[in-house]
Formats: sequence, C-alpha cells, structure tokens
Amino acid sequence: MIKRVHVVYHLKVDADTDRAKIQRAFDSHMPKCPVYRSISGSIECTTELVLEDA
Repeated sequence: MIKRVHVVYHLKVDADTDRAKIQRAFDSHMPKCPVYRSISGSIECTTELVLEDA
C-alpha cells in the first residue's frame, strides 16, 4: 500500500524570470490538482520546487 508521495519539480528558468510568480503558482497548484484531491485523504502528498538556471 502506498502511504506517501513526494514530487520534486525541477524547472529550468532564465535569469530574468520572475521567480516569485513561479513560487505563487507552485504554492497554489496542489489544491486544484484532481489527482491530489482524489488521493489526499488516504495518501500523504508533499511537493518540492527546485529552480535551476537555464
């Protein structure tokens, strides 16, 4: 049985990219994700964002 899921997003971004906008989108995506909404009651879900220079 799966008890936990941890997803790491690796995004390559240009130096002039507004990282605050990326962070806001990342912070708000999970509650809107249909997969997360269907499994969150029984499986612990965590995410991590890693921004890399392009």
